[in-house]
Amino acid sequence: MVPSSLFYEHDQRWGDGNGFSHVRAALMKPSLTIPLVQGKPTLGTWQQIVFLDFDNHGRHREILVQIIGD
Repeated sequence: MVPSSLFYEHDQRWGDGNGFSHVRAALMKPSLTIPLVQGKPTLGTWQQIVFLDFDNHGRHREILVQIIGD
């Protein structure tokens, strides 16, 4: 859906060639909310949590986990 070979204004302004990765990340959403039941995530049988990095080269990343509740 978002080919890396297209021209993106982001690339012209910043010169990093990763405009496509910003569009892909926006389509996938940058955050996720999953309820916990008895301390375990409520995922279906075949569901899992994955981290997708669409950037065009490796970078240091941090994942923030926030637990809210009683």
